[in-house]
Amino acid sequence: MAVHFHEEDLPEGVLADGPVAVDTETMGLVTTRDRLCVVQISDGNGDEHLVRFAPDSDYDAPNLQAALADPDRLKLFHFARFDLAAIEYYLGVTAAPCYCTKIASKLVRTYTDRHGLKNLVEELLGENISKAQQSSDWGGPELNQAQRDYAASDVRFLHRMREELNRRLEREGRMELAQSCFDFLPTRAHLDILGWADHDIFSHA
Repeated sequence: MAVHFHEEDLPEGVLADGPVAVDTETMGLVTTRDRLCVVQISDGNGDEHLVRFAPDSDYDAPNLQAALADPDRLKLFHFARFDLAAIEYYLGVTAAPCYCTKIASKLVRTYTDRHGLKNLVEELLGENISKAQQSSDWGGPELNQAQRDYAASDVRFLHRMREELNRRLEREGRMELAQSCFDFLPTRAHLDILGWADHDIFSHA
């Protein structure tokens, strides 16, 4: 298992076929204001790849964009809504089809309100991850080892988590419902970009 660091794009041919786990690190939580700094991606075979973008980046990353936009490759996220918006806004592609472990968790782990990645990794897989670098400066000139380890851990467990969450979704008869939610996520992210992030267009008000 290794963490590979790249500047501005993913090298060609480093991902195996099949689903990839994806995460993003940005300068903040407002997509149109807070630039995309890092994209993490893993094919689930033991290695994680970190792609860092400079402050003046034009986000021309053809290998990464092709992997994310591939309609035959499932993309796994935790809280996909945010990552999909960042990827669309900065990289110009829709990362679909997608799967969100946070949505899956909310549909089957109704006995708790703890749906963070750390909580899921601990309960579903019996592993521990640190979230100490979650609010660090991802736009600095260097990413320290703690930041790299944190970023890699955000995609390291998603393949295994999906397997367990799918078992629970099937058990509870909610797989079809979950899939409908996943299918809508790119549209939800696009609405966020367009200014409807804080308004529920399905509500009466």
